[in-house]
Amino acid sequence: MESRDVDAVVAIQSASSEIAQWGAADYDLAHRPTTFGWVAEQEQRVIGFLVVRQALDEIEILNIAVLPGLRRQGIGTQLLSTALKDASHRGAMDAYLEVRASNSRAIEFYKHHGFRMLDRRAEYYASPCEDALVLALHLKRI
Repeated sequence: MESRDVDAVVAIQSASSEIAQWGAADYDLAHRPTTFGWVAEQEQRVIGFLVVRQALDEIEILNIAVLPGLRRQGIGTQLLSTALKDASHRGAMDAYLEVRASNSRAIEFYKHHGFRMLDRRAEYYASPCEDALVLALHLKRI
């Protein structure tokens, strides 16, 4: 992810009400030494993104989305796979994330990729107020 991608990323985010809604300035995080972002492109157009933060040997998936009309075509899988491989190369051993308890598509997606439920955080999300599920994955060494 580069600075030139931020407007497209925010547009995808806006079309994805189920994910965290950040301001454009928040995506500058993807340029910090411990935070990494990727975009998926099709015909030079950004169609998906993923942002992670690494702390020691763990990563946290902070935000991920694909344009609604292009979902279920493997784009999210490619983004997740790229991020997990990169994290493993950087020495991460585990990946974590929070997901709305009602976001069954995302939960299914993550479980399909080996994540397991670790915990539940009551009233973690606002607008609307909702619990978060904490999911975890032990990374394989690459």
